[in-house]
Amino acid sequence: MKSLLKALTVAGSDSGGGAGIQADLKTFSAFGVFGTSAITSVTSQNSFGVHSNYDLPEGVVASQLKAVLSDEKPSAVKTGMLGNEAIVEQVVALFKKNRVKNLVVDPVTKSSSGKILLSKEGVEVMKKRLLPLAVLVTPNLSETQVLSKIRILRPADRLKAARVILETGVQAVLIKGGHTRGNADDFFFDGKREIILPSPRIGKDDPHGTGCALSAAITAGLAKRWDLLTAVEKAKDFMRDSIQSAVRSGGGSICVQPLAGLYRNRDKWKLFQSVFHAIETLKKAKIGRLIPEVQSNLGVGLKNASALNDVIGIPGRIIKKNEDIVTLESPTFGGSRHVADIVLTVMKHDPNKTAVMNIKYTDELLEVCRKLKFKIASFDRKREPKKVR
Repeated sequence: MKSLLKALTVAGSDSGGGAGIQADLKTFSAFGVFGTSAITSVTSQNSFGVHSNYDLPEGVVASQLKAVLSDEKPSAVKTGMLGNEAIVEQVVALFKKNRVKNLVVDPVTKSSSGKILLSKEGVEVMKKRLLPLAVLVTPNLSETQVLSKIRILRPADRLKAARVILETGVQAVLIKGGHTRGNADDFFFDGKREIILPSPRIGKDDPHGTGCALSAAITAGLAKRWDLLTAVEKAKDFMRDSIQSAVRSGGGSICVQPLAGLYRNRDKWKLFQSVFHAIETLKKAKIGRLIPEVQSNLGVGLKNASALNDVIGIPGRIIKKNEDIVTLESPTFGGSRHVADIVLTVMKHDPNKTAVMNIKYTDELLEVCRKLKFKIASFDRKREPKKVR
């Protein structure tokens, strides 16, 4: 039997499903890591925010941790919402006793809607006792100010704050840029390396659950034995897909979709099968007379396609052979830059138009299109702007 990669999340439960334990476990699964958990607090929340929260008795939290840690130990651990100082103390004691490794701390202090999720005393215990056990802490700008007591007014302030946070004993700091204006660049500092990690802002909305999913993704990477910076960089790539595929589960904020990559692979397989079947159907129909002298191609984009590899095409084109057609290779994502550019351009204007195929231009075919009530349009290549030719 294949050895199991395990990760542990110690965090609050989000009844809305967008963050907390729920987001962490989905993220672990997306990385092929088996997720275990210890719930610290039960929140009542939905897409509009946190209505209330109930911190579990520290003994209940300890019981969960003892059960998980007495079995085969996880390869990496993360903490999220911890609630209060008593819970933090219990978590620290059990982490020390069990010599927990690869600890990532997401220092959740309040919800995006402003609900306090960690007491002031809990923050101090976190700084003094939990952070010294961690390889990484992942604060947003507000949490950075809480941990460092330095106001972040300009980019240079991040280094000052990171230096202060490192004095707690944590090995590295990742200051998230999601709450900044413009690009959401993150800042990584481990006492030696000062690295800006670019993050172009995706969309206008601020999805719920980004901090939880990011720290869980880093934790999953550490469980897979990646070095810390590699885990951070791959987690950021993962988050890009998760944010682009964000879902609206209610009338409030959208939520990140940690399983976006898995759904994407499923959709790619389905689309491959569909296009492969379409090509075989066209071969049986002997459509050679529809193929122009420059040969043809067929391109289809995935839902929300935004890049070359989101569009399937035929490498080497569809080739005319008398009345028959032949293809040299199977449909491939990124198989044709030309058709991908067309599909992606069209989808910017109408996301429902996802497919293109070039066929021979004749008056006879135009008449067929009119009888089928297709919309017909044309343009003069001589008037085409040079930059788009």
